[in-house]
Amino acid sequence: MEISQVEALEIKDRRAEGLGNLQVLPDELICSILDNLTPRDVARSACASSVMYILCNEEPLWMNLCLNRVNGPLQYKGSWKKTALDLENVPEEYQERCGKPLQFNGFSSLFLYKRLYRCHTTLSGFNFDDGNVERKGDVSLEEFSQEYDGRKPVLLAGLADTWPARNTWAIDQLSLKYGDLAFRISQSSSKKISMKMKDYVSYMYLQHDEDPLYIFDDKFGETAPSLLKDYNVPHLFQEDLFEVLDGEQRPPFRWLIIGPERSGASWHVDPALTSAWNTLLCGRKRWALYPPGRVPLGVTVHVNEDDGDVTIDTPSSLQWWLDFYPLLADEDKPIECTQLPGETVFVPSGWWHCVLNLEPTVAVTQNFVNSKNFEYVCLDMAPGYRHKGVCRVGLLALDDSSLEDLKMNMDYDKDDLSYADLTRKEKRIRVQEPIADPRYTTTANGVSKSYDLWKQGFSYDIKFLAMYLDKERNHYSSPWSSSNSIGPREMREWLSNLWVGRPELRELVWKGACIALQADKWLDCLEEICAFHNFPSPTADEKLPVGTGSNPVYLLADCAIKILVEGGLEAAMYALGTELEFYSVLSKVNSPLKNHVPEVLASGIIYLDNGALKTVPWDGKGVPIVIGNCNLILENWKEDDFVFGVWGKKHFECRQAGMPMNEPINSAGCTSIWPFIITRRCKGKIFAQLRDMLSWEEMLNLTSFLGEQLRNLHLLPYPSSKNSSFSDIELKVKLPFADGYMEDIPTPEIPEEWKVFIRTLCRRKMNVTNRLENW
Repeated sequence: MEISQVEALEIKDRRAEGLGNLQVLPDELICSILDNLTPRDVARSACASSVMYILCNEEPLWMNLCLNRVNGPLQYKGSWKKTALDLENVPEEYQERCGKPLQFNGFSSLFLYKRLYRCHTTLSGFNFDDGNVERKGDVSLEEFSQEYDGRKPVLLAGLADTWPARNTWAIDQLSLKYGDLAFRISQSSSKKISMKMKDYVSYMYLQHDEDPLYIFDDKFGETAPSLLKDYNVPHLFQEDLFEVLDGEQRPPFRWLIIGPERSGASWHVDPALTSAWNTLLCGRKRWALYPPGRVPLGVTVHVNEDDGDVTIDTPSSLQWWLDFYPLLADEDKPIECTQLPGETVFVPSGWWHCVLNLEPTVAVTQNFVNSKNFEYVCLDMAPGYRHKGVCRVGLLALDDSSLEDLKMNMDYDKDDLSYADLTRKEKRIRVQEPIADPRYTTTANGVSKSYDLWKQGFSYDIKFLAMYLDKERNHYSSPWSSSNSIGPREMREWLSNLWVGRPELRELVWKGACIALQADKWLDCLEEICAFHNFPSPTADEKLPVGTGSNPVYLLADCAIKILVEGGLEAAMYALGTELEFYSVLSKVNSPLKNHVPEVLASGIIYLDNGALKTVPWDGKGVPIVIGNCNLILENWKEDDFVFGVWGKKHFECRQAGMPMNEPINSAGCTSIWPFIITRRCKGKIFAQLRDMLSWEEMLNLTSFLGEQLRNLHLLPYPSSKNSSFSDIELKVKLPFADGYMEDIPTPEIPEEWKVFIRTLCRRKMNVTNRLENW
C-alpha cells in the first residue's frame, strides 16, 4: 500500500527512540558490535525495539555469526538466520514462528541500504570495455621471459585448449561427479570451513550475499586426485623452485576456485612475492591490477615493526568496484581486463590485484617461484620490517628521515616506471572516506595529486628494495614473520636443496641466501675461523649453513662448526659456556657417554674490530677480554671458573624472567661478537631423514641405546654451586601480598637449584601481574 504525502509527514523517525543512548553511534559501528555477540544475544537484542529488530535481522549479520561459530562442514539452509538457528539446535517449531520478518516504517539507513544493494545487485548489465591488459595468443617461452615475466601482467589465450577441464569443469558436472566431497571455503573468518560440492552448488544458486562464499581449496588435489589429471601447468610456467620441498614443507601453491556472481578476491599481493597464473574454465572474471608499491584507494596496509608481518584491511571486491572505482580519475584507474573461458592471466611478483566474478566461475591457479622472482621471495622472508612495507606500500612505509636519506643518497631515473608517494610518513596507509580526502581531488589538468607523487623515487628493483633490509637483524635470532610462506628451518632446507640439486643456479641461490640468511656475513666468519685453526677453506658445496637449529652450522669435510647467535651475545655465551662445561665434566669422570658425543676440536670468540674479523680461543673458563668489555658479568669471578657455565646460565635465566618484555638485554650493543664451537663431524643422517626407513626391530634397538645413554647422562655429577662465582649472590625478589606490603622471599636451607627455580617463578609471576595491571 502506498503512503500518502500527509501520512509520510506524520511518520516520525524511529531511530532516536529505538536506540536510546546508542543513537550517537553510526549504524556501521552498531552492526560491528552485533557481529561480536552470540546468536542468542543477538536474538535477545532484537526484542529491545523495532530499530534493534531491523538491525538484528540482517542477513550479513547472521552470515558472520554462522561463520564465526562453525568449524568444519557447513550446510546452508536457505538463509543465514535459518542456518544459525540450525547450528544452535533450535527446534523447528520455533524457527517457523520467526520465519516471516516484521515490517516497520520510520527508519532509514544509507549503510544498510548499500549492503542490501550489494546483496541483490546483478552484474550481468555491467558494461566493461576490453580493458588495457595486453592480450596475446601464441607466446614463446623466450618472448614471455623477456617481455612479461617479472615485468607486467598479460592475458594469454590458447594455453588450456587441450585440457580435459575445458569440457568437464562446468559447475553442474563438478557437482555431479564430486558432490559428496568436501572442499575448503574462503571467507573472512579464521575458522576452517568446508562444504560438500553439492551443498556449495546449492548455496550458489540460493544465496544473496554481498560477499558470497567461494571455494578456494589448496588441497583439492588430495581431496579429488582425478582433478589434477584434467589440466597441466602451461609451458610458460614450468619452472617452480619450490618443487624441491616435499610434502608439508612446501607452502600452498595451487588452488581450485569456484564462485558465484559478486564473489571474488579483494585487493592483495600474493604471498612471499611469488608470481601466479590463473586459468578460467567457465564464466567471466573482471581483473584490476596496480604495479608494486601503489596501494589501491580504500585499502589499509599495516606493517608490524617487530617481525615485518603485513596485514591488509580492504573492502570486498564488489564493494570496491561499486564505491571506490567511480571516484578514480582516469589516470589513477587500475590496469583492467575481463577474462573469458580458456584465457590465462599472468600476475607478476609484487603486483596488487583484485578479482570480481561477473557470473558463476570455475578456475584453477598456481603460484610459483622461478629465476625472475627468486630474489624477491628471499627478500620477503628476510628478517625485519622496513623492506616488507616498502615492497607492498612503496615509500609510504618510510618515515621522514628515511625519505630524506633516500633523496640525498640515491639517484633514480625519473623517466623510469617507478612509483612513490612522498607525502606520508606512516608505516600504514589508510583511506576510509575517499570523498573527503583532499589527496584524491582532481587537479585542473585532470591528473590527481596522488598520481603525480606516486611516480617518484620507488623502483621495484631488488637492489633498491634490499637497501631497506635491517642489517642488525638476522635470520637466526630475529622474530619470524607469521605471514612468511615457510618457516625458518624450511627456508634453510629449501636453499640447501637448491644449492645441491641445482648447481647451475648457484649464483642466483647465493644472492638469495645473502638476502635472506646474510650468508655472506656468516661465510666470512667461517673462513676466518678456518684460517685461525688451520682448517681447509670451505669448498663450494660447504658455503651455505645447514641444519634445523637456531644458529648457523656448517658441515665441512671432517668437522662441524657452529656459530652461536640465538638470543644475542649474552645468551650465546651461556649456551656455549654450559656446553663446554658439559664436555669438561664428561672428561673428568670418564663417562661412557663420552664415546657417543662428538669430540670438541676447538672453541672461541670471533668478533668484528674496525671492520676486520678477529678470533680468540676460549675453552669456557674465565672471561675473554673482548667479552669482559661488554659488562655481561658481575665482578667476582676466578680465572678457572666456568663463569658462563650452568650456574651462571641459571642466574641469567632468573634475571631474564624478571626483565620487562621491552627492556633490552645487556648485550644489545654487542652485535658483532659471536662465540663458536668446532666438533668432530658425525657421519650419517639425522633421525628425521631415516624415520620412515627403519624397521620395527631397528627402532627398538635405537630406543634401547638411547635409554642407556640417557641413564649415563643422569649419572653425571651436577656442577657444584660452590665453585660458581655466583653462588654467594642473593637475588632478592620482592613479592606483592594481599595487604599491599612487599616482603622478601624466604631462603630456608634448600638446594641452590631450588632457590633459582623459585626465584624464576616469582619473577615470572610478577611479570604476569604487572602486565595484567597495565592491561
